[in-house]
Amino acid sequence: MIYRGTVKGGVVVLEGNVKLREGETVEVRAPSEAQTPAENLPPWGEVLGDFIGKAEGLPPDAAKNHDHYLYGAPKR
Repeated sequence: MIYRGTVKGGVVVLEGNVKLREGETVEVRAPSEAQTPAENLPPWGEVLGDFIGKAEGLPPDAAKNHDHYLYGAPKR
């Protein structure tokens, strides 16, 4: 189970009405830089920019009906 909280006055205060047993061992991890908030990440167009427009020979409705072409779902 993952509980979220904040540190206030050197004490971890958990969100919500969390009840833990007295003496229970817990593990506290600070968020790592690998868990960067989405607002700090570059947009997908920038990340995948080198690949935009590179696919050839696709049907004209490939974007709209990709599930049909990949998995056989009915066309939209």
